[in-house]
Amino acid sequence: MKILVTGGAGFIGSNVTDAYIENGHEVIVVDDLSSGRIENINPQARFYPMDIRSKEIATLIAVERPEVINHHAAQISVPASVDDPSFDASINIMGLINLLEAARANAVRKVIFISSGGAIYGEALEYPTTEEAPLAPASPYAIAKCVSESYLAFYKAHYGLDYTTLRYSNVYGPRQIPKGEAGVVAIFTDHLLAGRRCTIFESDDMPEGMIRDYVYVDDVVKANIAALEKGSGQAYNIATGTGTRTRELYDVILNAIGERMDTSNLPGTPEKAPARRGDLKRSCLDTSKAIKELGWKPSWDLKKGIQKTLSWRLSQ
Repeated sequence: MKILVTGGAGFIGSNVTDAYIENGHEVIVVDDLSSGRIENINPQARFYPMDIRSKEIATLIAVERPEVINHHAAQISVPASVDDPSFDASINIMGLINLLEAARANAVRKVIFISSGGAIYGEALEYPTTEEAPLAPASPYAIAKCVSESYLAFYKAHYGLDYTTLRYSNVYGPRQIPKGEAGVVAIFTDHLLAGRRCTIFESDDMPEGMIRDYVYVDDVVKANIAALEKGSGQAYNIATGTGTRTRELYDVILNAIGERMDTSNLPGTPEKAPARRGDLKRSCLDTSKAIKELGWKPSWDLKKGIQKTLSWRLSQ
């Protein structure tokens, strides 16, 4: 089938693009390269350097007529959304509406929407958190994801535009850039390899850092493949179901580096800093629904995923 991937030059979107092409699909990539990289784009994909808020999106979709839109393009930083809610909404809400309007006008069958299981539940009352938990967004970024999910339901009910929502936890892996909260693996890796000291954000009751659910990008890619034909009108947590404190993540990365090189000259204990505005203390997701309905399950544990990510980083 023909698939349009927005954000297809980015970390996750480019990995998804590669997998779609490997599975025999025709892929069109849209990316404004504000954070994506031209070298990430699969040479077999047709690339359009374009902002998802642009009026040109409607023309592109009318010409290309994709069957599915996989929507990864986004403003991804929680702190940035707190600093500038209008900018966040312009991309994460208005950009989506721009795509949906073009999709309904050009007989697109389905939208695969990327939401944030690591943000929209807020400080949830159940851990791991299921999709049935109340949505309690605590940042403009998370609010935009909640609003976007409601727009998808509206377009399905009124125009028959199908969708599947994938609520990612914190994704890491090859091609990740040290930008945004979810970029902590890339941040720690780059700092340690450069001999710089890392910073762990904490609160009084979380002295070893916040708890996050880190899922390897290859597992995320598998969910995007399953969502092409499954999950009509549903939202799914894509995660591991295992919570990891930031200090524990730091130690896993440090140990992985130590298996490759001498770490005696690396900085000592990480610095600590107060939690940033919009940061959640704890996030861990239940994946039972995705396992049952998408036929998907995570297969990479943190240690193995970090080793694979480090191998990629050292090859650059």
